[in-house]
Amino acid sequence: MRRWTAAVAVGGALALGLTGCGLPAGVDGKLTNSWQPIPEPTPFVPPAEVCHSGDFAETAYLSSYSPVDCTAPHRTETVHVGAFGAAVAEAAEPPAQGSAEIRGAYAECDTKASEYVGGDWRSGRLWIGVAVPSPAAWEGGARWFRCDMTELTNVEDNGGTASRTASLRDALAEPSPLHLTCYAVRNDSNGAIDTMPAEQCDKPHNAEFAGVWQAPDIPFPTQDRDWAQFHAECRKIIGRYAGVPLDDNLQFRTGVISLPGGATEWAAGNRGVRCYLWLNERNVSRSLKGAGTDGLPIQYE
Repeated sequence: MRRWTAAVAVGGALALGLTGCGLPAGVDGKLTNSWQPIPEPTPFVPPAEVCHSGDFAETAYLSSYSPVDCTAPHRTETVHVGAFGAAVAEAAEPPAQGSAEIRGAYAECDTKASEYVGGDWRSGRLWIGVAVPSPAAWEGGARWFRCDMTELTNVEDNGGTASRTASLRDALAEPSPLHLTCYAVRNDSNGAIDTMPAEQCDKPHNAEFAGVWQAPDIPFPTQDRDWAQFHAECRKIIGRYAGVPLDDNLQFRTGVISLPGGATEWAAGNRGVRCYLWLNERNVSRSLKGAGTDGLPIQYE
């Protein structure tokens, strides 16, 4: 009886089909011809304008990616995310630090970082680095690079990273404690510069930040003749800052401190050299910006 009932049910279904019972509107009875193809998986690309609680790392792993709100304590901030060009796309692994590809990425980060903070980032206690995807992410198609910025406690004495609770967006657009200003340079027993802690410009000091020289693509200085070029170019920066003639007497008006980043940063593409006027043993209690020849007189002894 159960088999007969089932047969009747099937027969009834066939009868309905034969009597012309139509399909619902929009249904053509073909199961697969309207399916959209499954899209290719896309690799994760980190966003910009987010902060991270940890220190900068050259390789960014998705497993450790845990951004925090920039009002929470953090040590780095992503100010820009770029993409490597087609020439890099076929590489089997991420570009190595110091490679031409990283130098190109650094140049983009350099420009974008200054735009982000509202002024030349080297005029503040700031540092930038280029982070690349992990080898696994690269194999999965990731071709981005991340421009991360860190506040330093002191750029002159190789200071450490500072913890922040605010974004660096437009941090240098207005006068800020981040800006480099005046310094009390201290010499060692041999007369060489030992330390140069920051000092308020209305307090006794003997050095002042004057600006940045963008060096050409030359080797990192290791010998006196290399440094001579750096000092000569920084003296020009100082002369314009103080408003004194850029003549042969400039060397008798002020000493100079030329501070590029370290050799590793230089290899990565950082060609910015911070330039400071230096009065050696003579102290002043005001800024020498625009001070002219009265502010930087020729020192005959």
